[in-house]
Amino acid sequence: MTLPMRVGFFTEVYRPIINGVVASVDNLAEGLRALGHEVHCFAPHIPGSDEDDGALRMPSLPLPISTPYRLTVPVVSRRNRRGIINHLDVVHAHSPFVTGWMSVRYARRLHVPLVYTYHTRLEEYAHYLPFDPKATRYAASTLTRSFANLADAVIVPTPAMRQRLAEIGVTAHIEVVPSGIDLEHFGSGKMRADLRRSLGAKSGERIVLFVGRLGREKNVELLLDALTLTRVPARLAIAGDGPEREALEAHARELGISDRVRFLGELERADLPDLYASADAFVFPSVSETQGLVLVEAMAAGTPVIAADADVVREVLAGEGRLVALSARSFAEAIDALPAEPPAHEIARSRAAAAAFGIDRQARRVAALYEALRAREVQAATP
Repeated sequence: MTLPMRVGFFTEVYRPIINGVVASVDNLAEGLRALGHEVHCFAPHIPGSDEDDGALRMPSLPLPISTPYRLTVPVVSRRNRRGIINHLDVVHAHSPFVTGWMSVRYARRLHVPLVYTYHTRLEEYAHYLPFDPKATRYAASTLTRSFANLADAVIVPTPAMRQRLAEIGVTAHIEVVPSGIDLEHFGSGKMRADLRRSLGAKSGERIVLFVGRLGREKNVELLLDALTLTRVPARLAIAGDGPEREALEAHARELGISDRVRFLGELERADLPDLYASADAFVFPSVSETQGLVLVEAMAAGTPVIAADADVVREVLAGEGRLVALSARSFAEAIDALPAEPPAHEIARSRAAAAAFGIDRQARRVAALYEALRAREVQAATP
């Protein structure tokens, strides 16, 4: 058992933003605290954030594009620097941007291990910047490689991402540790007829569910196209928000399927288990993930998964769910093939596969990595 440690998380993205990175950061912090470790999260101030949520907020500025994300001003109060940062045993970066470079500075100054979790394939977001996409992707890969190689260890959630980092020249130690979810919470969902009715479903109709950020890289438009090709009566529920929402709503109108699509917006965490459990399938057309927490959430809820075939998705599903080509026709055919009720043994297998992604398991592995790095630091400092 490792001794209690004081850990500093540095993240560019945090509440009130809702996405997989924020969920991953919160889940790991929760898991480490449950093991007796002290975790302090340093994040930029974001308008609308709860100043009493425990995060240590830094000043921030708006970015020149329409986005809830902010430019962190790397200023930490003297009280937090002296009372917290100067006593950290491990510095853990969750971003290669401003907060990431702050973490490098503090780790070097304190002579403590620096760990970096690779949450985001930055090159897959090149379309958000008004520059040449090829140059932007190259710059993103260069930033990832340069920052990762400053860390004592890099955590990736899937073997495919370890291979990806090796391909772009990361030579730092890479540890595969899947990001965890609250298995009990997502496994507690109940199929609710009233919830299905609120989504517009009539008797005999299928409900397929997407949960996630509505960005171009998520390929949600493909699901709308698929809905026009299904032979069985089907409806699509979309939980989440993002820059593509208006375009997706307009596309649904153009296709004449607005009455079969519900845009639910961002939902509270407490509302998700019943939503998963009440859907006939969870549909996932994204191929830009490092893991995809929502895949695990659906599996924990026992919801059948239909997902675009990609290395990461294949590794997470571990033989469960149905992998299809990234096309509207393939998704439509998979929706048509859904049974009226998923067999009990498939639900049990799906939940068993999700058990590999528990928060406690992740936290123990990360804590063991911290301890190994600390021991190495001590050994290196011993004459």
